[in-house]
Amino acid sequence: MAKAQETVLEINLNALEHNYRYLKSKISSKTKFLGVVKAYAYGSDAVAIAQKLVTVGADYLAVAYTEEGVALRNAGIKIPILVLHPQIVSFDTIIERCLEPNIYSERILTAFITAAERHQQKNYPVHLKFNTGLNRLGFNAHDISKITRKLAETSTIKVLSIFSHLAASEDINEKEFTLSQIKSFHEICTQIDAALPYIPFKHLANTSGIINYPEAHFDMVRSGIGLYGFGNDPIEDKNFIPIVTLKTNISQIHYLEANESVGYNRAFTSNSPIKTATLPLGHADGIGREYGNGKGVVCIHGHYAPIIGNTCMDMIMVDVTAIGCHEGDEVIVFGEKPTATEFAQGANTISYEVLTGISQRVKRVIIE
Repeated sequence: MAKAQETVLEINLNALEHNYRYLKSKISSKTKFLGVVKAYAYGSDAVAIAQKLVTVGADYLAVAYTEEGVALRNAGIKIPILVLHPQIVSFDTIIERCLEPNIYSERILTAFITAAERHQQKNYPVHLKFNTGLNRLGFNAHDISKITRKLAETSTIKVLSIFSHLAASEDINEKEFTLSQIKSFHEICTQIDAALPYIPFKHLANTSGIINYPEAHFDMVRSGIGLYGFGNDPIEDKNFIPIVTLKTNISQIHYLEANESVGYNRAFTSNSPIKTATLPLGHADGIGREYGNGKGVVCIHGHYAPIIGNTCMDMIMVDVTAIGCHEGDEVIVFGEKPTATEFAQGANTISYEVLTGISQRVKRVIIE
């Protein structure tokens, strides 16, 4: 890997394949695999990630919004793409670009049937989402009879799958709740199968569900964060490789005397002589103002350097008093050390937010 001469986000596709193979080893050879590539593939590069997942054998992809699916279609991605949170205004585009919508409420079901009729569709594939406890999106079990009646009245759409989402599959303390979700999903699927003249396939497990609940694998599993190198558990994290590394370099070094301040609002004042390094990234790049003043560290030559002062729009400052370094030297913001999880802990957040928050102005570099 080249030394960073500017702020870049390196994306390691070999690490992605490793993570995919590890997750596949946890499931039956007959179980389908869906890769979640929403939010620029968790802040990386959705097209590059999707292309790699197609190459290694993923069966499905998922995005949050319609335009994310359109971007993949424009890049030549042909495998099925599930749109997890479609909006009515995008239904025409969904049909025109052969995307598959999540139908999660009666309003969405009625509107999509209308759109499918307008496009003269027959058996257009849709996916029904049921709420089993996350209480975010999805039909409830008592909606089943109403749904199946509507489906019986039209031939424009066909239910390809039934799915739900686990709320706390990574938390061993919530095992009872997770098992209750799995039970509820089983019951919903039994009712749907009995009411329809065909059998949709089923999917429930996310990354932690794949690892912790083999009984929840059903016909397909869905993985997001696992593909990007995180197992939501310190022990499981060792089986994954983070696929992205945020690198930058030292723009300038300053030598401050005691009682000198650093950055806006003089948020940091030195107690003794210190050496600081200024780095070319800031809150416009995804390193929020919650970092700084000791919250968050970067790595320089294998040593941690705490962020000091307030984060600026385009710059952060770090304390390098105890580190032998020079202007132009490489800095790892997160990657293998610190990981995105470790970096996130400095601001009391999670790896998901750190990864997806990296600005699109940061140059992406694909490594394979």
